[in-house]
Amino acid sequence: MTATTNNLRRLTVGLTAAAVLAGGVGVAHADVSGPGRGDAQAAAATGQTGWQGITREQVRIDFGRGWVTKAELTYPAHAKGRLPLVVLLHGSGHNDMNQTLPDGGGATFVPLAQAASREGYATLRFNKRGVTDIGPVESTDPAQLNPKNPYDLIQRDAAAVVRFGARSPRVDPSRIVLLGHSEGTNVAANLAAAPQRFGIPEPAGVIAMGVVGKDIRTLLTLQLFGRLLLQMHDEFDVDADGRLTAREAADGLVGQPKEAADQFRSVLLDGNKVKAGTDTDHDGRIAIDAEAGPVLRKASGIDDYPDTPGLETLKDYVTDIARFPTVTEALPRFSGPTLLLNGENDLQTPARAALAADAAVAAAGNRDHKVIIYPGMAHTMNITPKFRPEFGEPDRQVVTDIRAWLRSHR
Repeated sequence: MTATTNNLRRLTVGLTAAAVLAGGVGVAHADVSGPGRGDAQAAAATGQTGWQGITREQVRIDFGRGWVTKAELTYPAHAKGRLPLVVLLHGSGHNDMNQTLPDGGGATFVPLAQAASREGYATLRFNKRGVTDIGPVESTDPAQLNPKNPYDLIQRDAAAVVRFGARSPRVDPSRIVLLGHSEGTNVAANLAAAPQRFGIPEPAGVIAMGVVGKDIRTLLTLQLFGRLLLQMHDEFDVDADGRLTAREAADGLVGQPKEAADQFRSVLLDGNKVKAGTDTDHDGRIAIDAEAGPVLRKASGIDDYPDTPGLETLKDYVTDIARFPTVTEALPRFSGPTLLLNGENDLQTPARAALAADAAVAAAGNRDHKVIIYPGMAHTMNITPKFRPEFGEPDRQVVTDIRAWLRSHR
């Protein structure tokens, strides 16, 4: 493999934000008390702030196959009687109960659990199989970290959590809402579509953030390849003619992180001229889709799916999740209330797929459905640059909208 091809592979794989499992966020390890982070931020990541007036019960849930996971049941401190429950379902990867984000990005589920409790709901958060503690801290047991049929087992583990919640004396089992992020949206939709198959009560509602509305191969194609063409159209092609002159290519590199700039340069430029090997019609300009596209597509290895080079450890996962319906396919089989939320700048689970999923729900006759697309937000539902996203907790507006929906459906 040539140096140029190696550069392109780093470009097509390395620029995807931390994880590619249906837009997951939990592949990287996060040190919740590492250097360079303030005490307040570290406390937020470990879920120590904002719990005033909320009771937190540490519980354990048996997933079977030798794994008992840590979980936390929360509810308003002075609540009486059985409460509606929100079960929080993670994105892909080995996530802890908070869905602690890499790079000091906080935690997805802490502000959501706190918000739900302030609306009179109990909540249930849990460590995924193979995760022993907040961090996430992972087990050393490969059978738990990398089981056979991993996505199917993720669904079954989630069902075990729902059953546990339904048995709690604090919970009304007829009012359990599933709230999923990324992979968790697919899990929530699959469970809601076939509750009897999973041995759970029919959910009272589904909230989906970062909607997995397309199949895994389509999402990987976007993450590994398509997003690079989008970036060149958006940030390089100033006159919007679909072709890049040497000047447009050089200007497009300005402000890019050094590694990204070097890698884009290897596709587009040779000194101060467009790269002859990419400019196949020799007109002095590079057609983004027709000329740069094939180079980038080949480098991504997506046409070798599911044996895409660089993603060998994900083969079992992507093969398994492909056996199950997407949100767009499964959620129309659920007749209860649905709320779909997506960032407009999401390049892992695109907003257009969330709109299509909501349309499918409506076409099935469900009258209690809503979709919200947030400008400026990416996959973790925070305001962040489109092509260089940073991890962050859900924006305040997202939390506010979820609170309002929960209030109206209590």
